[in-house]
Parts: sequence; structure tokens; C-alpha cells
Amino acid sequence: MTTTLSVLHVAQPCDGGVARYVVAACQDQAARGWDVTVACPDGGRLAADLAGAGLARLGWPAVRGPGLTALAEAVRLRALIDRVRPDVVHLHSSKAGLAGRLTPLPPRVPVVFQPHGWSWLAAAGAQRTASVAWERAAARRTALCLCVSDTEAAQGRTHGVRARYAVVRNGVDLTRFRPADDAARAGARSRLGLPGAAPLAVCVGRLTRQKGQDVLLAAWPAVRRRCPRARLALVGDGDLRLAPEPGVTLAGAVDDVRDWLAAADVVVLPSRWEGMSLTVLEALAVGRAVVVSDIAGLAEAIGQGTGVAVPPEDPAALADALVPRLLEPSRARAEGAAAARHANRFDQRLTFEQLAAETTAVVVRGERHGRAA
Repeated sequence: MTTTLSVLHVAQPCDGGVARYVVAACQDQAARGWDVTVACPDGGRLAADLAGAGLARLGWPAVRGPGLTALAEAVRLRALIDRVRPDVVHLHSSKAGLAGRLTPLPPRVPVVFQPHGWSWLAAAGAQRTASVAWERAAARRTALCLCVSDTEAAQGRTHGVRARYAVVRNGVDLTRFRPADDAARAGARSRLGLPGAAPLAVCVGRLTRQKGQDVLLAAWPAVRRRCPRARLALVGDGDLRLAPEPGVTLAGAVDDVRDWLAAADVVVLPSRWEGMSLTVLEALAVGRAVVVSDIAGLAEAIGQGTGVAVPPEDPAALADALVPRLLEPSRARAEGAAAARHANRFDQRLTFEQLAAETTAVVVRGERHGRAA
């Protein structure tokens, strides 16, 4: 059986959870002795983190969204594939999935496509219809569709994407994200300049429509009416323009979110769609109660007694879930303790063992095309 492989990972976007996943996966595969290269745009978090980790990278100019640039991006990517001559090409997220499957690849080079959230989830109307049609067609050039949750795989099948599927759940580095006790909470708040006793909700993620911070801000006045001392921290940056609210801190992007998670009484993720959020797994591992949208990629991650999932885009339901966890510290702590135990199911080491096995199997099968599932 093949144990040493050459893998070309292709990624756009270059930030957020996808970037963190790509770096961690490449570090694991490099440690296995594999020849790993990443093609991604210059600049951004991904390129910097790859350089810091000493991982090989090739510049691949590509914008995040679909458009008239896609064919040129596909041609540039094909040139990189011809240069690297990998055993397998691993495409991350919808834009890399578009460019990597828009034109035929060289013979005997299988393609692994990992949606990290299906393209149609971010679309509406004609664009949504076109996205579904594209994913169905592109499945014929996909040896394996690698999903990060059971619900993501179910979404693909439901929408007629006929491919060979495998589910490798996202994982968290449990050596870095560890349960934070009351002393750790107090220390984190001190380092961040936050009040030591105020009830605190933290939302980590890019400021985008996907992540739903606008829904959270719509819920916040109702939270403050019932819990006047409550504070909210939005950790991340992006293109969503948010009006300041009393008790709300816009913390911007940070390199390390652990202090913010440790400082929280509750971590809230009001996303409209996800693949499987790394942030919710990290919050669980730190031992924090979670309030999340009841969507694929969030509800599947939480366990009994770790928090609650509420209907997406429902500010009233979000406020009703946040208030008792901010007013009752004992409840939040009990759910946090359950969360830390539950996080052991998402050990990153298991994730990358499974990823290595699935990647090796694709090459051993010698398949270039998808198989009806």
C-alpha cells in the first residue's frame, strides 16, 4: 500500500477556518513524510502561516468569489499541477473546487474535493440553481467528496451531487485548547482588559453575513434589558458593517482566540450556514457553554448538556438562550464542564488519521472520477 504521497492542496479562501484546517492538515501530512505543497493566493493568513510552519507554497492568484476570472484561474492552476505532478490534488472550498475541476486534469491525477460548506448555501435564486448544477456536473471530475460532517454529506446527496463520499469530521488540537477554570477565566479577562465579574458572551468569526453577527446584535438589546451588566465581544474582522451597541466590544481579528474563549461565560455562534465550525469545537474544548444556530455544522457538533441550538435568524430565540446562561453562572459552568468532556470526541489526531487513510485510498484505487452514492 502506498504510504508516501505527493499532495497538492489548493485553497481559496485564505483566512478563517479553512486556512487553519489546511495548515494543520499539511503539518500532519508532512510529519508522515509526505511531499506536501499548497497553492493559494499571496498575502493573507494562510500564506503567512504556511511560511511560519516551513511548508511549501506556490502562489496562485485567485479571488474568493465566482466570476469572469474563473477560467484564467483554472488555467493557472493547471500549470501548477503540471509543475508539481502530485499523486493527488486536494481542493478546499468552493472556489478552489471550481478552478480545479473546470478543466480536465492530467490522466491518473485523482481529485479530492472538500466543500467546507456547499457553494449553494451562500447563494439565492438563479445563482443558487447554477451552484447546484455546477456541483452535480463537477462530481464527474471528483474521485472523492470529503465532507466535514454527516449533515454536509447528506446535503450533497439530497441535492443530487452523485459522488463517492467520505465523512472526516473536523477536529481540535486538544493540547492547545484545554479546559479553562475560574482562575484561567480571570487571567484571560485581565490580559484582555475586561471587567472581572461582568457576564460575558463571546462570538468569534469573520464579520460576514454567513456568521450572523447582525442577528446577534439584533438580539442584544433584549439581552441587556434582562441582564443589564452583560457584555458582548465580537472577535474578528470582515466586510459586515455593524453599528455600535451598548456593552459591545468590537475586538477585531486576533492571532490566538484562546484568551477570548477562556474569558467567556458563553460562546455564541449565530451562523446562517457552516461546514463544521472549528470555533465551536474550540469553545467546547475550552469548556464553555455554547449557543449556536440550529444548522448543519453547528448543531451536529454540540452534545447533551453543552448548550443549545436555536433557530437561525431568530433574534428573540437567541436572546432567550443567552440570558439564562449569563444570569446563572452555575448553569454556564455546568454546561462548560459537559462541553469539555464532549470535546474529546473531536480530537484532531483522529481527524488527520482518517484524512490520511482516505487520501491514500484514493490514490490506491487509481480513480479520477466520482461514483454514484
